[in-house]
Amino acid sequence: MKSLHAAVEIDAPAERVWQIVSDFRSYPEWNPFIVRATGTPRVGERLDVTIVAPGLKPASFRPRVLSLEPGRLIRWKGELKVPGLFDGRHALIVDPLDGGRSRFTTHEDVTGILLPFAGKVMAASQQGFELMARAVKERAEA
Repeated sequence: MKSLHAAVEIDAPAERVWQIVSDFRSYPEWNPFIVRATGTPRVGERLDVTIVAPGLKPASFRPRVLSLEPGRLIRWKGELKVPGLFDGRHALIVDPLDGGRSRFTTHEDVTGILLPFAGKVMAASQQGFELMARAVKERAEA
């Protein structure tokens, strides 16, 4: 297993950050990594997601929502074609901080038999996670 992770502290309340993170329809306007996300974030539902990691072609997949805590967490699991090849458990997390501030975290645990061959994809995806975290911060603080 390998993990991808990016987190950022934001000078905006958690409620504002959650509005941004949970509004999939607006992702094309601001999100440099998850450029499209459609579907209803409800446990058991499938989403349609397209990511663009720096230097790579767009990749689309249909993750299933594993858990949802409105105002705090969306967690999904995506797979590459067949389960067990290249699977990711992704989380978008918003935590309130003191003083009306918040923290946004995007995290993914990746497993599968193709993982040893995915160094370039993992490195580019890590960059995408960092770009997304910065974009959430910029949008929330604007």
